[in-house]
Amino acid sequence: MLRIPRRFSHFVFGFIQSGLTCAVAAAIASIPFLAAGAFVTHWLQSWLMAWIMMLPIVLFAAPAIRSLTHLLTRED
Repeated sequence: MLRIPRRFSHFVFGFIQSGLTCAVAAAIASIPFLAAGAFVTHWLQSWLMAWIMMLPIVLFAAPAIRSLTHLLTRED
């Protein structure tokens, strides 16, 4: 099995997280196509387009979000 070095784990996380989030959002947006029998086709096209658009945003925003959460929280 291909193992990616742990120092790149934030990229793997962003890859998985953006794919899953876009899949759910595209499925919700594709519900009107369920009755017409075009749900799967529309969902796959919507998911792929959304994922291509969101992946770079998630990968670049993650470090900034991590820093912001560190500033807004404290150690217990």
